[in-house]
Amino acid sequence: MKLDYPALLRNEALFCGRWQPSESGRTMDVTNPATGSLVGRVPELAAKEVRAAIEFAGIALKEWKCLSALDRSRILRKWLDLIGTHAEDLARILTAEQGKPLVEARGEIAYGSSYVEWFAEEAKRACGDTILAPSNDCRIIVVKEPVGICAAITPWNFPNAMITRKIAPALAAGCAMLLKPASQTPLSALALAVLAEQAGLPPGILSVLTGPSAEVGDELCRHPAVRKMTFTGSTEVGKLLLRKGADTVKKVTMELGGNAPFIVFEDADLDAAVEGCLVAKFRNSGQTCVCANRIYVHRTIRDAFTEKLLAAFTLCTPLPIP
Repeated sequence: MKLDYPALLRNEALFCGRWQPSESGRTMDVTNPATGSLVGRVPELAAKEVRAAIEFAGIALKEWKCLSALDRSRILRKWLDLIGTHAEDLARILTAEQGKPLVEARGEIAYGSSYVEWFAEEAKRACGDTILAPSNDCRIIVVKEPVGICAAITPWNFPNAMITRKIAPALAAGCAMLLKPASQTPLSALALAVLAEQAGLPPGILSVLTGPSAEVGDELCRHPAVRKMTFTGSTEVGKLLLRKGADTVKKVTMELGGNAPFIVFEDADLDAAVEGCLVAKFRNSGQTCVCANRIYVHRTIRDAFTEKLLAAFTLCTPLPIP
C-alpha cells in the first residue's frame, strides 16, 4: 500500500505513553478482505499490559483533566487539521483493511472528522448550572467534572468514524481513553493515534490496545479504575459487557444490533425512495447498523416502486470477484 505519509501505518500498539510491541512478541495479522493479502501486523497484548495501560492513564489523567477547556479544544482542533491533511492516506488504510470502496472510505474520513470538529468546539462549552434554590439562604451550583478513565470497544465496519465519535467527546471533557479497536481493522485506529500524538495529546491520555477481544475487553470491563465503558457492536456482546461492568458499577453506553425497516408511504417521491433504498441496503456492502432489513411499501404504489427498483438494479454492472 502506497501512502504519502508512511508513518501512519504502525505495527506497534500505543500504551503506557509510548509505541511498543507486546511483551510476548505475539502478533495478529491484518488482511485485505478483498484479496486476502497481508496489510500489516499488530501486537497481541495480554491482560497484564492492559492493566499497565490503565494505571498509566490514571497518572496522566491528573494533569489532563486540570488543563483548561480552551487548551483541550486547541489540541482537538490541531488533531482535526492533521486528519484533514492526511485524509487520503487514512482512506487508503481504511479501504485496505476494511474493504469498503475508496469513495466510501473518503466519505467516512470526512464523517469521522466532523465529530472531532464538533467536540473541539463543545470542549469550550462544558458549562455547569445554577439551580433555583428552595430558600434564600442557600445556592445550588452544578459543576461538571470528567468521569475519569474511559474505555471504548469499536466495530470493524466504521473503523474511523466510530473511533472519533467516542474519543473526541472523552478528550474534550478531560477524560483519558483506552481504545480497543476491532481485531480486523486496528490500523485505522493506530493511524488516528499517530496524528493525535502529533497534535499534542499528552502521553497516556489515549491508548490503542490491540489483541484478543475477550482478554483485552475483559480487563477493561473488570478494572475498577475504568469508570466509563462505551461499545458499538452486537447485542450478544453488549449484554456480556454490561454484566462484567456491573461489579464495578461503570457508566455504560451501548449501541447494539439494529433491525431497520424501510417504509415508503403513498405520497413518497418514488425516484428518491428508490435511491434511498439502494443506499440504505447496499452502503458498505450492507454492513451497517441501519441497513434496511425489510421494505414496506404502500399497496397503491407497490407495483410502481417495484418496477423502478428493478430498473435501478439492471443499471448496476456486477464486478468480477478477484
